[in-house]
Amino acid sequence: DPVAVADQAFLFKTAAREIALQHGLNAVFMAKPVGGQAGSSMHLHQSVVDAQGRNVFSNADGSPSDSFFHFIGGLQAYTPDLMLVYAPTVNSYRRYVAGSQAPTNVQWGYDNRTAGLRVPVSGPAARRVENRLAGADANPYLAMAASLAAGLAGLSERLAPAVPVEGNGYHQARDLPRTFDAAHAQMAVSGHAPRLLGARFVQGFLAVKALEHDHYLAEISAWERRYLLPQV
Repeated sequence: DPVAVADQAFLFKTAAREIALQHGLNAVFMAKPVGGQAGSSMHLHQSVVDAQGRNVFSNADGSPSDSFFHFIGGLQAYTPDLMLVYAPTVNSYRRYVAGSQAPTNVQWGYDNRTAGLRVPVSGPAARRVENRLAGADANPYLAMAASLAAGLAGLSERLAPAVPVEGNGYHQARDLPRTFDAAHAQMAVSGHAPRLLGARFVQGFLAVKALEHDHYLAEISAWERRYLLPQV
């Protein structure tokens, strides 16, 4: 159940912070807390079951169903417009570096950790899609909602996915917004985001994120002092 899993993620992060503080430490859930090292993610493993508890991603003979491919098609079609949910801060976008175990596109592949969407090796009952885009800084409730909304739209619209990637997915084109500004602008003009997540939510979310970004722009960074102060 996605709400129960989101509750667990939220409570874990809260508990980790509190316990760390008791030991004079900080538990950090930034997407990219340390430069030059891999960031922190929140991979989402998702499948869909029917009223009888049967995984609709698998046919009776164990083969992948049309619904499985349509779900992936929905993720590929709509994820770029929802990127701000998966990567909600300026720091989020520092994580998406080629070769860093973080995806740079919405390609998909079988057990391929260089693609944004991975299909792990599993039996038919556990067939699922791993959405590897969300950072540890994402709101788990919103990230799961966005991923399910995109996948379910693919199911209802019977969208076909691209051909699965074999080999290095980082060699594929970057088809996601690369900065906070780009992701915010793409969601703002998207006709899909309000349909999938609700117009009032999207309007409010964009407003909050714009305000946070204004606060960020008011800060002068250590990089600016270190590199620009002696040069300009």
